[in-house]
Amino acid sequence: MTMAWRAALFLALTSVPVAASAQQEVRPAYPPVLPLRERAAVIDGWLRERLDTVLPAIMREQGVDMWVLVARENFEEPVIASMLDAESMAARRRTILVFFDSGEGLPFERLTVSRYPLGDLFEADWDPHIQPDQWKRLTEIIAVRNPKRIAINSSRRTAYADGMTLSAHDEMMAALPESLRSRVVRDETLAVRWLETRTAAEMARYPQIVALAHAIIGEGLSDKVITPGVTTTDDVVWWFRERIAALKLDTWFQPSVAVSRRGVKDTLDGDTVIAPGDLIWTDFGIEYLRLHTDTQQNAYVLRPGETQAPKGLRDGLAANNRVQDALTTSFRVGDSGNAILARARAKAIAQGLNPSIYSHPIGYHGHGAGTAIGFWDNQQPDPRGDYPLYPNTAWSIELAATAAVPEWGGQLVSFKTEEDAYYDGSRVTYLDGRQTDLYLLGGTPTANLKPGIPK
Repeated sequence: MTMAWRAALFLALTSVPVAASAQQEVRPAYPPVLPLRERAAVIDGWLRERLDTVLPAIMREQGVDMWVLVARENFEEPVIASMLDAESMAARRRTILVFFDSGEGLPFERLTVSRYPLGDLFEADWDPHIQPDQWKRLTEIIAVRNPKRIAINSSRRTAYADGMTLSAHDEMMAALPESLRSRVVRDETLAVRWLETRTAAEMARYPQIVALAHAIIGEGLSDKVITPGVTTTDDVVWWFRERIAALKLDTWFQPSVAVSRRGVKDTLDGDTVIAPGDLIWTDFGIEYLRLHTDTQQNAYVLRPGETQAPKGLRDGLAANNRVQDALTTSFRVGDSGNAILARARAKAIAQGLNPSIYSHPIGYHGHGAGTAIGFWDNQQPDPRGDYPLYPNTAWSIELAATAAVPEWGGQLVSFKTEEDAYYDGSRVTYLDGRQTDLYLLGGTPTANLKPGIPK
């Protein structure tokens, strides 16, 4: 059978409308997806509010009265990329942004040392006909305002705060007189604080974005898309990609789909044909309205005569939920990610669980700016987890619990989930709930199953 015929058969099998089964009826519904023009209005509204509120707050929090950001077209540093309005696809030539805090009760300035403004969010403050040299114009702007501390983004710890390139740094420092050069400070906190802080307006919409991701996963892990004995894990991966594209969304990583199978030690993916009795796992994320999701969920393929997953698999997911609880009740403002990891692991292990915790912030980026709470390959303190936890931050609660499945002969299975959440400084709240029951699909009599489509 040719690959073309195989692809045609798969499309036919997955695109024909089917009657809703009991399993399909519990799949999440799709929330509305905004047209592009309306998305732009939302993005710009959020950005304006953030520039008016978040930016002054974090600069005062860090004791910085001037912040200078530098980027080049198609080489935007992470912070400038997040500050472009919805119609500005990239920086123009060299873009320099300047933020100046004159003090409480006085105007907070935001300028772009460029020929052109950035939408109506940044006023242009450079006329090359008057001052041909862009760096000299920046020096003039700084000298007039006479700041005490001039922050630039430079960090060994995080890429999010390392946006000032060596060439930009050298040119800026060469242009500044010594009296101003001595006030320049390499800062690695402002960028992270800007990127990690979520506003009330963003959080009002974020649950719908996560619900959209859940809806796509729910459809992908269903009888509408998967025909046991026919569909491969890669078929589902590319169905996800097509579905994302059809909704005019973006993904920030290639989805993963794999199965755990009785009698097989390692998970199976690629051209693996999904079969009855398989536990299906997916790792999936979208980007919408500049906010990202990162989600892992699981489904079970019913065997003939089964109406639910084996108890051992259901208990494994419940064990994962208990590790989630151990983590989300361990958040404390000001604690490092390392301290939170240690506290959560101690709670889980005390319950007889076998946890692996590797959670991270989310927002403008899928693996977002902020402290790390463990890594899948390192459950010990890590320098990336030294940064403190702040309120008003969004999180991917990503972790696993390994448990034995009696119905699979005591086989150890890693039950992996990831759900997006918000920390308000007091408690962690899942943005669109979390998976506490396995999706179910299949249940077709064995006689109607094909053993797989040969290549």
